[in-house]
Amino acid sequence: MLMALVTTLVSCNQGPTLQTYFVDNELSPGFISGDVPASIINIEEIENLTDDQKEAYESIDKLNILAYQINETNKEDYEVELKKVKEILKNEKYEELMRGGNTSDGKFVIKFIGESETSIDELILFGDAKDKGFVVARVLGDDMNAGKLMKLSGVLEQADLDNDQLESFKNFFK
Repeated sequence: MLMALVTTLVSCNQGPTLQTYFVDNELSPGFISGDVPASIINIEEIENLTDDQKEAYESIDKLNILAYQINETNKEDYEVELKKVKEILKNEKYEELMRGGNTSDGKFVIKFIGESETSIDELILFGDAKDKGFVVARVLGDDMNAGKLMKLSGVLEQADLDNDQLESFKNFFK
């Protein structure tokens, strides 16, 4: 009985997660956050959507976004927060899908939680630029497929995304 209790406590305490980081910081100074349902994308208005793109869209439930903008007064805080996010993403439950960028323009990494690249429950997009800040986006869904999501991303530019939350993120890195 005692061993079962210890095992349960240890398995529940896997350290900080992105979800707890979001909750802890969504209202903190320096951060901007938003939760966006997939339904905000007017998919009906997009012409010539393939079956894979429709399937990818239907597998997405919502998007959580958290960003930290750097300025002259918060550089030390920025470094602390950036380190926290990078430490969380080092957890082996976040499997790397792709990374890129450079030191002058910024870097990004795409990770996921799921059984495989074709059965993703959470897709994580993390990017940082030393002169702008960082952003973490969590795409939440059921059995999302990385390849199909990538095909969907190209057509999202055609979608009507008239939303104040999204506009503030768009302006964040200008």
